Amino acid sequence: MLLTEDLTSDHRSAKLMLAALPPAEALLGDRGYDSGWFRAALAEKGIGACIPSSRSRKVAIPHDKALYRQRHRIDNMFGRLKDWRRLATRYDRCAHAFLSAICIAAAVAFWL
Repeated sequence: MLLTEDLTSDHRSAKLMLAALPPAEALLGDRGYDSGWFRAALAEKGIGACIPSSRSRKVAIPHDKALYRQRHRIDNMFGRLKDWRRLATRYDRCAHAFLSAICIAAAVAFWL
């Protein structure tokens, strides 16, 4: 799990997590993860990229729309975590306290 600053772009933080990715058939990501080097790094690891092209791309790269629809499960998970007011408004100043609160909320939300 990686906690980054507020304005860090998605594809920059993906560079930090790339080595820790487990083997998978595909990676579902939003447009923030659309970059050539990231797609190449995923292909090198044998992971298919199901990422829609960003609007600034001249030639759109096709993606599996049926597979991308499964991304709503990820959005639902973040919605459940944001039910916890402490997480939605980020009361904690320290990163380790905030990350601990996320872990507790995730354990409780998915245990129930």
